[in-house]
Amino acid sequence: MIQPKISVQNVYYTYSSDGLEALKNVSLDIYPNEIFVLFGPARSGKSTLLRLFNRLSDLLEKGDYQGTILFNGRDVFEPGTDIAALRRRIGMVFAVPTPLPGSIRDNLTYGPRMAGISRSELPDRVERSLRLAALWDEVKDRLDESAFALSGGQKQRLCIARSLTLEPEVLILDNPTSGLDPLSTSMVEETLHELKQRYTIIVVPHSVQQAARVATRAAFMLNGELIELNDAGQLFVHPQDKRTEDYVTGRFG
Repeated sequence: MIQPKISVQNVYYTYSSDGLEALKNVSLDIYPNEIFVLFGPARSGKSTLLRLFNRLSDLLEKGDYQGTILFNGRDVFEPGTDIAALRRRIGMVFAVPTPLPGSIRDNLTYGPRMAGISRSELPDRVERSLRLAALWDEVKDRLDESAFALSGGQKQRLCIARSLTLEPEVLILDNPTSGLDPLSTSMVEETLHELKQRYTIIVVPHSVQQAARVATRAAFMLNGELIELNDAGQLFVHPQDKRTEDYVTGRFG
């Protein structure tokens, strides 16, 4: 049997400030080389769960965490976990493209330099990551220009490329096309389908329609609970739970 890349087992999470129970006994497995989509209405627990995978939750508001999250069979919350290394192996791209100040090249070399990668390796990493993010042909002659000069869609693909320079095993994208036009959205989605050949991709999508377009498997969440998980073709065409059907068909959202 294929070992899950990430295994979530009976996870609860409650925010300390307001007592909100953001996750309620969530269990799911995410396998290598798939696009796993988490979707549902606002405040359903999707982003909370994503931030537990690579311990970004440590940087945010404190809360009560219970359960187990395994990455390659090891508990990410076990004492002694190298959190910096974990975040390199589980990269994350956010909704708003946020290039670093400086050139396109600077954006792509900063992470590897901080990780101690030798300067001789940097040009290859820059080109490889840009090719994987389907951006190389558009910027190969502009690497020393400001990253802020790129279009919105190019900035988002640059942020994807920036994560890839650290050679992660998992790439998480939280609402990565929310501010993009349809053409840029389409290019990012095409990039994801190419990337799943090499990486495990986890996406919180912009819409149900996007979820159906990109997912290998999908999980519907509501009020902190996992309602339904299935192959995308089954879940979006023949959902088993009435709540999933109502959300997918637009009866609520």
